[in-house]
Amino acid sequence: MFTHLHTHTEFSLLDGMSKMAPLMDRTKALGMDAIAMTDHGALYGVIDFYREATARGIKPIIGVEAYVAQGSRHSRERGDTHPYHLVMLARNMEGYKNLIALVTRANLEGYYYKPRVDRELLQEYSAGITILSGCPSAEFHRRIQEGDREGAIDVAKWYREVFDGHYYLEVQDHGDEKFTRLNPVIADIGRELGIPVVATNDGHYTHPNESEAHDTLLCIGTNATVDQKDRYKFDGTGYYLKSEEEMLALFPERPDFITNTQLVAAECDLDLKFDRQLLPAPPIPADRTSDDYLAEICTKGLHRRFPEVTEELSDRLAYELDVLKQSGFTDYMYVVKEISDHAHEKGIRMGVRGSAAASLVLYT
Repeated sequence: MFTHLHTHTEFSLLDGMSKMAPLMDRTKALGMDAIAMTDHGALYGVIDFYREATARGIKPIIGVEAYVAQGSRHSRERGDTHPYHLVMLARNMEGYKNLIALVTRANLEGYYYKPRVDRELLQEYSAGITILSGCPSAEFHRRIQEGDREGAIDVAKWYREVFDGHYYLEVQDHGDEKFTRLNPVIADIGRELGIPVVATNDGHYTHPNESEAHDTLLCIGTNATVDQKDRYKFDGTGYYLKSEEEMLALFPERPDFITNTQLVAAECDLDLKFDRQLLPAPPIPADRTSDDYLAEICTKGLHRRFPEVTEELSDRLAYELDVLKQSGFTDYMYVVKEISDHAHEKGIRMGVRGSAAASLVLYT
C-alpha cells in the first residue's frame, strides 16, 4: 500500500490548492489508509487535516516542508533568499511539539522572505521527528544536481545521525528529465548507506483537471500573468493526488520505493485530543490538588481583602470555586494569577477582561 508523504493543502498559501474535505474524499476513494500533510513552513491546517482524516478512518500524518537556511537562520545576506526544503513528519506527541517549536522559532528568529530553521535548531528539536530528504530544492538533492555526490552523502549522514536513524531518501518523477535522471543516483546512495528510499508525489492539488487553476494560483502568488514568459511555473506535470497504480507505474523496476512509504506511515502515530483544554500544569504543592490549593489561596485572600468575612462572602466564594471545578477552568485561573503577579511585581498597569472579571476568586 502506497502512502502519500509529501502533500500540500490550501494552507501552503498561494502554492497549494487542495481543500481538506475533497482531499480526504479522494484519499478514501483511492483506498489509502494514511496520508501526510506537509505544508510549506506552516502548521495552520493541522486541526482541520486531522479531523477530516480521522472522520474517514484515515491515519493523519502531521508534517511540514520546512525551509532550512543554507547557513545560520540569523543571516540576512542576498544568498539567504533560497533556503533548502526539508520534509519533517511527527511520529508522536513529542515530535509534534518539536515541529511546533521549530515553526515558531523559524518565524520569530529565522524569517527572511521565508520562515527558516537551521541545523542548530534541527539538532535541538530532533526527537520524535522523521525526515525525508526532500524535493529538488532540498540540500541533499541540490548537491546531486551540482555533481557533488560526496557532499550529498555527507548531508544524508548528518541527518541520519541527528534524527537517530529516522531518515529516508526521497525520489519523485514529474516528467522533468533534469531531475528524474538523478533518481538512480539517489537509489545508489541509499543502497550504499543502507537508507530506505521512498517515492513521493509533490501534491499541490487534488484532481488531475485542476492543474490549470493551480497554475493561475501560482501567478497570483508571484504577481505574474499566465501568458507571461519566463515566469515561475512547476517543472513537469502530475502534482495531484495519484493512485497507488500510478505511482507504481512511475517506478516499475523499484516497487520497494512504493512499499517503503508504509515504513514511514507505520512509525507515525500521533494521537490528538480535542475533548479538554490544554493548559500548563499549575505550580501547586505536591500534596494538593489544583482545586483545593486554589480554594486555600482564595480563602487567605478573602481575609486579606475584607475586614469582616461574612457568611455571604464565604458562600459566594464557595459557589464560584465550585463553578470553576465543574467547568474545568480551575487551572486557567492559575494562568491569570501568574500574569497578574508578574504585572504587580514589575509595576505594569493591567486591566481585567472576560466573563470572570468581577469574580470574587480573581479579587481574592
